[in-house]
Amino acid sequence: MKNQYHFQDQVAIITGAGNGIGRATAIMMAEAGAHVFAGDVHHLEENRETFTRLGITEVICDVRQESQVQSLIEQAVNQYGRIDILVNNAGIGLVKQIHQVTEAEWDACIDTNLKGTFLGCKHAIKYMLATGGGTIVNTASNAGLLPRAHDPVYSISKHAVVALTESLGLCHGKDNIRINCVCPGPVGETGMMNVDIANAADPEGLTQSMIRASPIAAANKRMIRPQEVASAICYLASKDALMVSGTALRIDGGKSLGVPPQGM
Repeated sequence: MKNQYHFQDQVAIITGAGNGIGRATAIMMAEAGAHVFAGDVHHLEENRETFTRLGITEVICDVRQESQVQSLIEQAVNQYGRIDILVNNAGIGLVKQIHQVTEAEWDACIDTNLKGTFLGCKHAIKYMLATGGGTIVNTASNAGLLPRAHDPVYSISKHAVVALTESLGLCHGKDNIRINCVCPGPVGETGMMNVDIANAADPEGLTQSMIRASPIAAANKRMIRPQEVASAICYLASKDALMVSGTALRIDGGKSLGVPPQGM
């Protein structure tokens, strides 16, 4: 995919950057000239060569821990004096009915998906206010646009991310801070999707059902690619989207539009 964006010398922080959408976004922004800080709970050896070549700084960050989120952001600020872009991408899934969900599972899902996004916004906005603006892109999901029967707690967390995006977009437009979110799914080649497929009784059957659930994915006989979501994130973070704030951009192949035509 050709990189059409320009982030020369901008400072970008991306959470959940070790694989999938986060890694694709980190690479795309670095290739476009950004100074990228990639936060994740693990350093993956498979990223070392590419991240080193592109000058991407890897930082261990569990977004559920405020001290670690603050440290990630302050490392970028201490080195470059500002933050231009924050991508709150870290997230986990939870495929389980509500009466089966433990308190620990609820906390892990809500804390990672929602509290992690809140913490990133909280600490980045402070510096963006001091430097005259910036842009934030949160990774929600099509599960944040309509309820889903198989993963209600995950859906709750992503609905909340959409609401947080809209609320903070309203609060901080006057400060020249734009806040948007992307709502992807189903995206292949991500840590979350790979775990779901690996744990399925019929991995190929699950894969095909995911594809069939999205009309355009079904028409193209494949899942959405991480790079396609990363491109949308880059658009929202770029000057091309200067007048876009509070938007929840669907990148789900039409999955969240409603009941598809018969025969799909």
